Amino acid sequence: MEEEKGSLSINSQNLFPIIKRWLYSDKDIFIRELVSNAVDAIQKRKHLISLGEAKEADSPWRVDILLDKENKTITVSDNGIGMSADEVRKYINQIAFSGASEFLEKYKDSQEDPIIGHFGLGFYSAFMVSTLVEIETKSYREEEPAVHWSCDGSSTYEMTDGTRKEVGTDIILHVNEDGEKYLDLYEMRTIASKYCSFMAVEIYLDTVDDRLKREEARKKAAEEAAKAPVDADTSDSAKSDADKDKKDEPAKTQVPEEPRPINDTTPLYLKKPSDCTDEEYKQFYSKTFMDFKEPLFWIHLNMDYPYNLKGILYFPKLGSEFTSADGQVKLYCNQVFVADNVKEIIPEFLLLLKGVIDCPDIPLNVSRSYLQNDAKVKKISEYITRKVADKLNDLYKKERDNYEKYWDDIHPFIKYGCLRDEKFYDRVKDSLIYKSLTQDKFITLSEYLEAAKETHDNKVFYSDDPRQQAQYIALLKGQDMDVLEMKTAIDVPFMSMLESKNQGLSFMRVDADLSQYLKNKDSKEVSEEDRKAAEQLFRMLLDNDKLTIHLENMNNDKVSLMLESQEQARRMQDMMKLYGADSFSKDDLEPATLVLNNNNALIRRILDHPDDASNKDLAKELYDLSRLSHEDLSAEDLTAFLDRSQEMLGKLYQ
Repeated sequence: MEEEKGSLSINSQNLFPIIKRWLYSDKDIFIRELVSNAVDAIQKRKHLISLGEAKEADSPWRVDILLDKENKTITVSDNGIGMSADEVRKYINQIAFSGASEFLEKYKDSQEDPIIGHFGLGFYSAFMVSTLVEIETKSYREEEPAVHWSCDGSSTYEMTDGTRKEVGTDIILHVNEDGEKYLDLYEMRTIASKYCSFMAVEIYLDTVDDRLKREEARKKAAEEAAKAPVDADTSDSAKSDADKDKKDEPAKTQVPEEPRPINDTTPLYLKKPSDCTDEEYKQFYSKTFMDFKEPLFWIHLNMDYPYNLKGILYFPKLGSEFTSADGQVKLYCNQVFVADNVKEIIPEFLLLLKGVIDCPDIPLNVSRSYLQNDAKVKKISEYITRKVADKLNDLYKKERDNYEKYWDDIHPFIKYGCLRDEKFYDRVKDSLIYKSLTQDKFITLSEYLEAAKETHDNKVFYSDDPRQQAQYIALLKGQDMDVLEMKTAIDVPFMSMLESKNQGLSFMRVDADLSQYLKNKDSKEVSEEDRKAAEQLFRMLLDNDKLTIHLENMNNDKVSLMLESQEQARRMQDMMKLYGADSFSKDDLEPATLVLNNNNALIRRILDHPDDASNKDLAKELYDLSRLSHEDLSAEDLTAFLDRSQEMLGKLYQ
């Protein structure tokens, strides 16, 4: 072929700068585009062989990435379908003409292996990191000569006869200054593994230096083998002499190992769930996410209709706070990595999980990095949500013991999902469980409400700090009343959501409006006169004119006094903290109500001897003791409490 020069068929001289700067958000993507094109070329050739339109290949299918630091080149090679000169003119010189789309249309009735490309722009991502791009290609058609093509990123190209002997294509990138980092083996392995880890053809990464070292080692080994005498002396003395000679030899240069595939061509998620073992699921999780803690359980997605979608979602140990969870759901299209945590297709609350989803039907934008706005995306997202809900319900019904073991780790995620997606809540609401602090087991909300009908109908008592609120929990337990544990940040909005969906339902912390349930029903009501007298006396003793004080006959005479908070106001404060607002402080809350137990000996002592000089210290001591079960004391109040306690004990034992 005579040397040929011409102009690329483009509409604007500025198209290359657009591709370089704006088409792809990340320069690393060039390796994904070039390798996926190489995989496509192999898939096309395999298909033509199956149809009898091409000869069998002489070597195993593979894609090679070769790094040459000295010459500053990156070469991506394949033994795929190759191109003729006319095909180079058609698919390379005409920007945005997709050979993949044309191939799919031509063989739409017989094509089975996935073809990745669609837009015909991926090849040009090479110019983001190159000053010059060359193509050496040989078509599968025997009569077609090899072709060499080159372009420096301008709108002109050069095309001549090529030198490639085998069918396939080499893409040679002469990297620019920005692209030099990709010549590092570790850097390229990291990037190639990210984007190409599940591509359908084996991918090998190598360097020119390592390749030369292996060739020299093989050549040297062959020469030594040729020199070795046929009838070697195998006597003990001969062996001893040989061993001595070896010790005298200089240390051999370490020979690099032969490269191994950097990808898994048949990832676990492509298999049928029935063909996968628990150990394989765990190994896939560990290898994919470099997380050596075993996942709790997983969901294998395997959908063929109406959309093609496969994947595995893993439930890792989330811990108690969903805000600290570091989830990662990788999205693939035909085994090609698209992005992590794509919110359009993966429901937001599922981003707390780890997993892999491969959906050839997702509508990608031209850079294959983001999704186009499409009704199909919403339906796929809804399908994933439904499958997660089905898995949780199945665990609740069939593996209740395991479900309860998982609950501490997964309930923040489930509650978050209920808050974010009403349909998800409707699907899992009957599988939501709660830890009963008085029964030491898990129960459902309906079970709690059924048991509470006689004592506190439609009211649910909960604790957000079982250790600090142990006294209140014990008081309720003594009345055969149950308390649920709701101690994570997500529980605050979650309880409000449940109240909005269940008419008349109200959640009350154990220190909110509790005294009415602890009244002694057999005692006479405390007179208004006694109430006022007690209120005035304790306000004076505690030096607090704003404190609301009630005097009640309680059924437990061991309790001297207790504090009751305002549930909704305190919950509002918790909500403000959850959303990062710091303008809402304790001063904005109504002060807690101090409830005095008229049946307690210490309270009676104070009320019956109002002028006793020791009343002030005793009242403050009892008040601070009740506060310790209600809230954390300030440093100043805690110091005063400790000093007073020491002084009172000292007087007691004088």
